[in-house]
Amino acid sequence: MSDIVNISDKAEWLKSPPLRALFDALNRDGGEARVVGGAVRNSLLGTRVSDVDLATTHLPQDTMRLVKDAGFKPVPTGIEHGTVTVVVQGRPFEVTTLRTDIETNGRHAKVVFGTDWQKDAERRDFTINALYAKADGTIVDHVGGLADIETRTLRFIGDAEARIREDYLRILRFFRFFAWYGSGRPEADGLRASARLKDGLNQLSAERVWVELKKLLSASDPSRALLWMRQSGVLSVILPESEKWGIDAIHSLVRTEQELDWPTDALLRLESMVPPDAARVSEMGKRLKMSNAERARLEAWARQDVVKSELSEYALKKLLYRSSKQAVLDRVMLGYAAARGEAAMNDEAMIKVGAFSRLLETAQNYEAPLFPVTGADLLTMGIEKGPKLGKILKELEAIWIESNFSLDKEELLAKINRDH
Repeated sequence: MSDIVNISDKAEWLKSPPLRALFDALNRDGGEARVVGGAVRNSLLGTRVSDVDLATTHLPQDTMRLVKDAGFKPVPTGIEHGTVTVVVQGRPFEVTTLRTDIETNGRHAKVVFGTDWQKDAERRDFTINALYAKADGTIVDHVGGLADIETRTLRFIGDAEARIREDYLRILRFFRFFAWYGSGRPEADGLRASARLKDGLNQLSAERVWVELKKLLSASDPSRALLWMRQSGVLSVILPESEKWGIDAIHSLVRTEQELDWPTDALLRLESMVPPDAARVSEMGKRLKMSNAERARLEAWARQDVVKSELSEYALKKLLYRSSKQAVLDRVMLGYAAARGEAAMNDEAMIKVGAFSRLLETAQNYEAPLFPVTGADLLTMGIEKGPKLGKILKELEAIWIESNFSLDKEELLAKINRDH
């Protein structure tokens, strides 16, 4: 890929009117702007481009002045580090002044702004993230990123340990980008440095760790990266719950997702890696500062009993009615994936695969029926408010469930006359 020096023929985003207008605003007064990072990398790899970030030789205050003069809205989102978010025709772009990091402490950096593209490239994390595209699509490579794109090698720029000591989150980014873009095995220097410096991860905020882990788990196939994380000891630092439980189940889960076209689900993958212990899962959610919705889903899954392949359709519907549908679905999907992983070994597993397939279809299409009797119905029959009314309602609901949800209101109310 070293002979590819222009991406204008494959990067439709480069032709977008908002970006062209932003280039026009910044490529003046003796300054220059280039697209940098993910948009360039992904275009070269042929993958989807979402955000487009720019680097510029203009100082932050000059960037704000130039874009204001062009009629755009600047927002100083990280101006102390040179970053201004510029909104052009409703679309946001991050524009960051070229800089050199002169002092770091594992997370924060003191910076000096400059105009040297080589120095700006050298302070970035990985070679494939330090490629620049000029306004005409010409690629500028100061650190060997094009060669690493060609081989899908994730390599730290310069000394791997030095890059990691600048920000320990780069350990997780190393494995995350490997999961998304790498091939073969991780680059040796980066892997060794990550293993040696893994304890530095304890200095990071829980939110940053969870964001990176979730992004890693959202890769098409994160299993290779997770294996190397386990071997290097990194996984035990950030996810000790996986240490004794193991991560073997994720392999069959990923294969099943790919073969059956299941959507990528980071939380389901996480469930395959940690023990279904509600107390431990709850503590994990708190430690990683997960959202309330994420914690609730994981805790419901952990409390939910394993769904076995021999479960009848009626028993499954009963379970779905009384439990969290998502928790039951998660249990069925994990059981299904495990059975598919064993299917090549024996006929019994093949039978389980068929059974889980039917259970999954039932669970996915399930809509909870509405219990036909209300408290108002009992009041009209002369039953007074209080514990007795609630007790009768629960008894009738149990009878209704045991009838496979088939009895209607009249049939259920008739049982009150007969039995109470």
